[in-house]
Amino acid sequence: MDGYRMDRTILSSKDMQMILEGLRSLDSVSGSRYYSQLMEKIQTGSSEFISGRDSMLIDLSSWYKGSLAPKIEVIQSAIENRRIIRFKYYAPSGESNRRVEPYYLVFQWSSWYVWGWCLERKDYRLFKLNRMDCVVETDRGFLRRDVPMPDLSNEKIFPGGMKVKALFTPNMKWRLVEEFGPNCFTETDDGRLLFSADYTDMENLVTWLMTFGAKVEVLEPEEVRDIIRRNAEEILKIYGGLGK
Repeated sequence: MDGYRMDRTILSSKDMQMILEGLRSLDSVSGSRYYSQLMEKIQTGSSEFISGRDSMLIDLSSWYKGSLAPKIEVIQSAIENRRIIRFKYYAPSGESNRRVEPYYLVFQWSSWYVWGWCLERKDYRLFKLNRMDCVVETDRGFLRRDVPMPDLSNEKIFPGGMKVKALFTPNMKWRLVEEFGPNCFTETDDGRLLFSADYTDMENLVTWLMTFGAKVEVLEPEEVRDIIRRNAEEILKIYGGLGK
């Protein structure tokens, strides 16, 4: 169907407002004027139907919008055309060149991802767009697989298994609440915050804890205490605190 008119009796004013909010959120990461033009079409001649009093503002972009929007545009095109994309990927394990059959663009955990079949790994993978570079839609097509929906549950993506206990200074309460919720700690008699949680892997845990500097003391696991102590000694060497 090349074109059609929307019967206003089908949608309420609130329905139209929600549609526009969704389009605005997509427009925030779009590299084209498609969504803004679509909003103009919906709003044309509907001033009495759309109140114009926005109560929700959604911006799906990030500090990297300049590089993010072109990637989304390329991946969207490849999904629609069923063409393989290739790119360089930067992961904690190192750099690699990947070829992927893209199926879904995913916005989760405040970041954008692409879910698809990786030709190198022969399996479905979730790739973070901010770690992708030189994204290209190739001329090579693919037959759509019976692709499963990605399991994006926290238990699947961030499996626990590492019990962490740490004491934080009271002025770090806002960060703990923001990142883990108000039930992740208890206040001790001296005012410090006893934090307890399951964490995914050692490297991410140590990196996160070190962002607090001297405002946290790790109680367990002991291995994490040792790693942070060694890191602190290396930092002191760099800045002249040891060996002089």
